[in-house]
Amino acid sequence: MGFDPKALKYNEAGLIPAIAQDSESGEVLMMAWMNAEAVAKTLETRKVTYWSRSRQSFWIKGETSGHVQKLVDFRYDCDQDCILVLVEQTGAACHTNRRTCFYTAVRDGETVELMKPMED
Repeated sequence: MGFDPKALKYNEAGLIPAIAQDSESGEVLMMAWMNAEAVAKTLETRKVTYWSRSRQSFWIKGETSGHVQKLVDFRYDCDQDCILVLVEQTGAACHTNRRTCFYTAVRDGETVELMKPMED
């Protein structure tokens, strides 16, 4: 059965949330947005491609930083309105040069930084 990226449920802006997870460790790395064309490009090239809302353009993860995400598996949820990409992550996933974008926690009412930026 063939997959059509347009069959997913996108929001009013034509976007769907995409969560990137490390395929080896299971660590949640980041969340970004895709449109149907970004989904198609990701599946075709195996390079995870997002849609930048601020730049209004495609964004291939790592094309400028070298911190690429190679697609290992592409999944979507039961409602077809959220994507999970399992990736082979090279370097930092976060633009702050941290392994994951989820490096801040709230513990006992206090903000806690869980990791420092990676060394280059």
